[in-house]
Amino acid sequence: MSDTVDDVDLPYDEDEASQQEKIQALEERLEILETQNEEMRDKLLDANAENNKYQQKLERLTHENKKLKQSPLFVATVQEITDEGVIIKQHGNNQEALTEVTEEMREDLEPDARVAVNNSLSIVKSLSNETDVRARVMEVTESPDVSYEDIGGLEEQMQEVRETVEMPLESPEMFDDVGIEPPSGVLLYGPPGTGKTMLAKAVANQTDATFIKMAGSELVHKFIGEGAKLVRDLFKVAREHEPAVIFIDEIDAIAATRTESKTSGDAEVQRTMMQLLSEMDGFEERGEIRIIAATNRFDMLDRAILRPGRFDRLIEVPKPNHEGRELIFQIHTRGMNVSDDVDFAALAEEADEASGADIKAICTEAGMFAIRDDRTEIHMADFRDAWEKIQADAEDADEISKTFA
Repeated sequence: MSDTVDDVDLPYDEDEASQQEKIQALEERLEILETQNEEMRDKLLDANAENNKYQQKLERLTHENKKLKQSPLFVATVQEITDEGVIIKQHGNNQEALTEVTEEMREDLEPDARVAVNNSLSIVKSLSNETDVRARVMEVTESPDVSYEDIGGLEEQMQEVRETVEMPLESPEMFDDVGIEPPSGVLLYGPPGTGKTMLAKAVANQTDATFIKMAGSELVHKFIGEGAKLVRDLFKVAREHEPAVIFIDEIDAIAATRTESKTSGDAEVQRTMMQLLSEMDGFEERGEIRIIAATNRFDMLDRAILRPGRFDRLIEVPKPNHEGRELIFQIHTRGMNVSDDVDFAALAEEADEASGADIKAICTEAGMFAIRDDRTEIHMADFRDAWEKIQADAEDADEISKTFA
């Protein structure tokens, strides 16, 4: 804190003080007053800023308090518009009610419209009929970094997928000239790691159609009707962005064989599957929408979803043969610094039970062995050691799963 005015001695003895001394004393007092004024101005600015902060906090708390005091609104769907009023069904408890509305609001309402109602089930306002946001975020906006050149040993499967998905979208006139309906869907099945998902990624990379991806487990919900609604919204998004390709990975999560189970969970999964069946082959035209699905458990699928018209092509994606394994080794080592002693044909022979995913893991592990030895070149021995390590890890995993089974 600076000196105060009282700290300055004033030689105001007019008889003895000179005029110069009085001027100097006044200048000192003026300097002190200016310093004090500056400090007070800074304090005032700080106080104003603090006051503004508390004012904003007060406004926010007042607004929140007002919202908490308001009665909650519930979501409902308009069932029918009659002369007596509007019949609505409240979500959650499926309670139906007849309520009156103004003529102005009646003009804005139509069956299936979503509305907000209060405790007395009176319509307060209309709500937008936007699709579930979860369906919209499934749209792939950037093409995956996978092309057909990155897939080895699946030439026949790639040809069938392209005929089913790409050709109807890119050259529909060919099917019109022949006079046939193009295949509407393809189901890829086979052991894990054989390239089913990579095939779908390659389609997404190659085609200009909107690509929508999802996992079957994402359609499983505990609330009644939620899974079916998500399926409807998923196809609605696809119709809004035709031409479109829908990829459903692990479809067995919702399309398993129906049983006599009476549990609410199983019943909800079956409702979701029936909605999917309806969207795939119902009364409403599917339009320029193609479906790709993948599963490791073909034996679990319900027969209804496998019939022609839903999945016209059932394509098995097996483990690669010797030539396929050799090609996959070459694909995954394109960017690697491999020594001249590496023999891909011999590796393909030794890794006779390896899937495409296993071969990718072998290449990665071989590179890790080279890094561990502080080398920049990968030798044949590294690949052999990597295959042995992956086999040992798989055996350990099997033993653990048997222990906890």
